[in-house]
Amino acid sequence: MIARIRERSANSAADPWDVVVIGGGATGAGVAVDAATRGFSVLLLERKDFGKGTSSRSTKLVHGGVRYLEQGNISLVMEALKERGLLLQNAPHLVHDLPFVVPNYSWWETPFYGIGLKVYDVLAGKYGFGKSRILSTEETLEHLPTLRQDGLRGGVIYHDGQFDDARLLIDLMKTSVDHGGVVVNYMPVMSLSKDADGFVNGVTAVDSESAERFEIAARVVVNATGIFTDEIRRMDDPAAQGMVAPSQGIHLVLEGSFLRGKTAVMVPHTNDGRVLFAIPWHEHTVVGTTDTPIDEPSYEPLPYEQEIEFVLETAGEYLSRKPTRADILSVYVGIRPLVKAAGSDSSKTSALSRDHTIHIDHSGLLTIVGGKWTTYRHMAEDTVDHAIMLGKLEDRPCATRDLRIHGYKLGDAPHGGLWVYGSDAEKIQALAAESAELARQMDAKLPQIAAEVVWAAREEMARSVEDVLARRTRALFLNARAAVAMAPLTAQLLARELGREAAWAAAEVTRFTHLAAQYMLERIAPGNPPEEKN
Repeated sequence: MIARIRERSANSAADPWDVVVIGGGATGAGVAVDAATRGFSVLLLERKDFGKGTSSRSTKLVHGGVRYLEQGNISLVMEALKERGLLLQNAPHLVHDLPFVVPNYSWWETPFYGIGLKVYDVLAGKYGFGKSRILSTEETLEHLPTLRQDGLRGGVIYHDGQFDDARLLIDLMKTSVDHGGVVVNYMPVMSLSKDADGFVNGVTAVDSESAERFEIAARVVVNATGIFTDEIRRMDDPAAQGMVAPSQGIHLVLEGSFLRGKTAVMVPHTNDGRVLFAIPWHEHTVVGTTDTPIDEPSYEPLPYEQEIEFVLETAGEYLSRKPTRADILSVYVGIRPLVKAAGSDSSKTSALSRDHTIHIDHSGLLTIVGGKWTTYRHMAEDTVDHAIMLGKLEDRPCATRDLRIHGYKLGDAPHGGLWVYGSDAEKIQALAAESAELARQMDAKLPQIAAEVVWAAREEMARSVEDVLARRTRALFLNARAAVAMAPLTAQLLARELGREAAWAAAEVTRFTHLAAQYMLERIAPGNPPEEKN
C-alpha cells in the first residue's frame, strides 16, 4: 500500500487521486468502497488503526431505531430499516437476525408497545427481519428465562439485526482494496494543501512507523473523521465553528449466562428516559448504553462511576440475577459524533441529530459527519455523489446496493470463533493446520486461536497487540483479563511476522496491559459527568 502512495506521490501533479478520504471508521470505509466500486482512484488515510475510535465501540446492532420512531423521525427510521436489509443481504457472514423482547410490567405497556412495533414492521416493508407479536407471560419467559418474574405481565417481541462492527469494518477495507482502492492505517494527515485560488487539492501525510512524508494530490478531499471532524476542518480554517457535540455511551460485558439464550432485552424507558439493551453477543451479554455529553473527544474515553451504576442498577431491575461490578468482564466506551443543529443546546445530546450531514467548506473540503453504522452505505453514496460534482469527476452510478462485501458467505458457519471471517475462515483453518502452535486456543475463556494473530498481521494490516486483541479479534471487548493473558503470545507471533525484536514485543505487552486496565474498571473518569440541560 505504501509503495503505491510513494509511486503516485512522485507524480502527484500529473496524476492526482480522484478521492482522498481522511478517516478509517465506518463512514470513511463506506466512502472508500463506494468510490472504488465506481471506478475512481481512492486513497483512505487513518492516523491510528481502522476503527480505533467510535466504529469498534457500538451496541453491535444493525437497526432502524425504535427510539427514533417514538421521536417521530420516520424518514430516518425508514432509511435505516432499508439499509439494515441491504446489510443482511450483502454481508450475511456478519449480520444476522436478533429477536428482542420488550418486557411488560404494567397493564398499558403491552398494547402501547405492540402497536408501536407493528408500525416498525410496516415501515420495514420487504426489508423486514420478522414480524412483531404480543407474548404471554409464559412465552416471554421461554425467550428470556433469566428475566425478573415478579410483576411480569408478558411482553412484545420484534426483530432487528446484530453484527460485529470492527469485523465488518475490516471487511469493508478489504472490499475497497479488492476493487482497486488503497487504504492505510497509521498514516496521519498533517495538513491540507491548496491551489492558487484557495481550494483544497491534497494533503500532507506521514507514515507513523517510518516517518516518511508524502505530498498527496487529490481532486476531492473527504473529511470522514467522525468525532474528530472539527479538528480536520480547523486545519482548513482555524476559525471554523464546531459541528460536533460529542456524547459518550458505555457498555458493560457480562457472562452469557445473564441471558441464557439468543434473545435480547430492550427497555424502552429507563428512569431517566434512556433506552437500555441487554444483548447476547459472541456468547457473552452486552448491556448498555448511556448518553453523556462530554467536552472533548478522545480515542480511549473513560466511563464515569454514575454511568456504571446506572447500567448495573437498571439491568438489575429486569434480570433475575442482578449484575454487580464483580460480574463485569469488560467495559468499553464509545463517543457519538452528534451533529449540532443551528440554535441547538448541545448540552442536551439526546435531542441532537442522529442523521448525517454533508458540509462543504469554502475551500471545497467535503465533510461527512453524523449518522450511524446501519446507514453507512447510504451516507457513503451521498458523499460520493457530492464528490463527483465537487471534483468534476465522471458521473458514474453507485454500485454498492447489491455489492457483496468481502467475506460474503451463506450457509453454515465454521465452529469456534472463526465464523466472523466468512469465506476467509477456511484460509485461517488451513493456516492453523500447519502447526500445533497456530492451532492453539490462546485462552480457555475465549475461542481465539493463534492462527488469527498471524492472519491479522499478514492479511488485515494489524500492527500492534491492541490491533489484534481489540479489533481483529474482539478479545479485549469480551474479557479484558483473558485478553491480557493472551498478550504475550500475541506479541511474540506479531514480532515474528513484522520482523520486530524481543524488546518490541515486551513493550507491546506492557502497553496493552496498561490499556486493558480501563476495560477492567481499574481506571474511570474523575468527577461526575456533565449534566444535560432540559
